[in-house]
Amino acid sequence: MKYKKFGSTGQQISVLGFGCMRLPEVEQDGKFSIDQEKVDEMLRFAAEQGVNYFDTAFHYCHDNSEIAVGKALKPIRKDVMISTKIPLAEVQEASDYRRLLETSLRKLDTDYIDFYHFWGINKQVFDDKILKLDLLSEAQKAKEEGLIRHISFSFHDKSEYAKYIIDKAQIMETMLIQYNLLDRSNEEAIAYAAQKGLGVVAMGPVAGGRLAPPSNLYQKFLGKNSSATYELALKFVIANESIACALSGMENLDMVKANTAIAGSSEGMTVQEWADVAKSIDELKKFADLYCTGCNYCQPCPQKINISGIFNMYTYHNVYGLTELAKKEYQAHIKEGKPSYKDCISCGACEKRCPQKIKIREKLALAEEVLSKL
Repeated sequence: MKYKKFGSTGQQISVLGFGCMRLPEVEQDGKFSIDQEKVDEMLRFAAEQGVNYFDTAFHYCHDNSEIAVGKALKPIRKDVMISTKIPLAEVQEASDYRRLLETSLRKLDTDYIDFYHFWGINKQVFDDKILKLDLLSEAQKAKEEGLIRHISFSFHDKSEYAKYIIDKAQIMETMLIQYNLLDRSNEEAIAYAAQKGLGVVAMGPVAGGRLAPPSNLYQKFLGKNSSATYELALKFVIANESIACALSGMENLDMVKANTAIAGSSEGMTVQEWADVAKSIDELKKFADLYCTGCNYCQPCPQKINISGIFNMYTYHNVYGLTELAKKEYQAHIKEGKPSYKDCISCGACEKRCPQKIKIREKLALAEEVLSKL
């Protein structure tokens, strides 16, 4: 495994981080539980391969991720770093910060959290909640008491507002932010954060799975005879000198093995190759036609439309040229009678929740029109 300096935190972080938002679950009578045996195997194997950064959150996996992560990592706690996040929607007064922090500590069964994030913030939440309730002071107190070791934030907003938050909240030590081959809109903010001494972790390195299918992009960008788009995507993020860690949400052991092999490979992407790929991406304007990360913040849809699923089919065709796959999946979608754009009641709830500010109703109509004609 390769490691990078994690900003000014004094830590060395593995270039691959384990995102614990998609851990294997079991459903019974509408209730979800974690398959702890599989989680133990996955997380401990990752640690054996050198991964030392494990990221969870208060509500991941039906509120069970923190508990599962704590159990899996307890035997090796001193050897790894745990990151989790405070659900700011549940913070109404300053004292809620400590209450929620202590809940996470209990769920993780640990005495301290290495990186405690203000979760998914934008400028409005930063101004109206974090600053208004003086939550930065609460975070500083928790750090001084040793309950958290580093103060962090994860970000979903316009790139320029990341700079605003960094300048306004100078106690922030690390930032978690979207970045991948398809979405480089935060590139300038990432470089700015690194210059200011923040450790930067990139989420969505394979664009919510959009860069998982085989394609000719590797050959197109680097002239190498490989169809491994996923490998290209992960190496691209890791090669960015301003990024310390690529955070991948891994669902099974096979994925963990594949990712750790890529991150530990001696055949990484050089700085020049990274620059060449970045230039090539700029020339593929069609990549920006529709960008959905698959985060599913748009859910639940009252009509049960699988918005990200339909966008994914469209992306297969429009971005990767995997038209037959897109056609097959869409036809199966229709044959099974699953809700589509025709069922939309245009309530707009999905658009209000979308971190990427996608005009979902408009793009959903376009995607289905194209898919129906394949």
